[in-house]
Amino acid sequence: MTTDTLPRTAWRSPFSAATFREFGYTLTSLPMAIAGFVFAVTLFSLGAGLAVTLLGLPVFAVMLAGARGLGAVERRRARERLGLEVAEPADVQRKDGDGALARVRARLADAAGWKALVFQLVMFPWRVTSFVLSLTLWVTGWTIALFPTYSWVFERYLDWPGYRVYDFTSGGEHHAYYIESPWQVAGVTAVGWLLVLLTPLVVRALNGVDRSAVRSLLGR
Repeated sequence: MTTDTLPRTAWRSPFSAATFREFGYTLTSLPMAIAGFVFAVTLFSLGAGLAVTLLGLPVFAVMLAGARGLGAVERRRARERLGLEVAEPADVQRKDGDGALARVRARLADAAGWKALVFQLVMFPWRVTSFVLSLTLWVTGWTIALFPTYSWVFERYLDWPGYRVYDFTSGGEHHAYYIESPWQVAGVTAVGWLLVLLTPLVVRALNGVDRSAVRSLLGR
């Protein structure tokens, strides 16, 4: 990419298909994270509670099998939304027969299942943070960038000279600040467009953590 194409790329970035895929990945990651975290905590707690009996072992086996399934979903999402290709982990190895106990033992010894479980636990707080930051930046940026299209509403319907930033009285003195002049509106709009242009970079950086986690915990 040459230096003369960088400004054009920056202006196109908020409207590009890749940006919408990245942002869509961030938004859908929150419900996935909630479901995965609830699944992992619930089954782990149940298995730990039953650990004094043999019933805890099949619960842990189901937990690890489910974590593997959730990991497969996450790899597909990363491939479709982030363009990330990750090799699937090796199949579960059974070394002592095909009985029920052998299958449970194989599941409990499955490193990929445990890593997938760790993924569900550690990514939950990160994905909550990523969702909040991405959505806040996106909404705030476009709301401010489009300020000139609705700035007239405040004077017409609220009897304000412009958008009221603050208006209060303290110590007998009245303090007020309104965004009303063309220069003020232009300055606010410039800040909004700056946020719009920075949002794709921030979203991609946040998703970089997901890329690393998928590679290290869900791949081969």
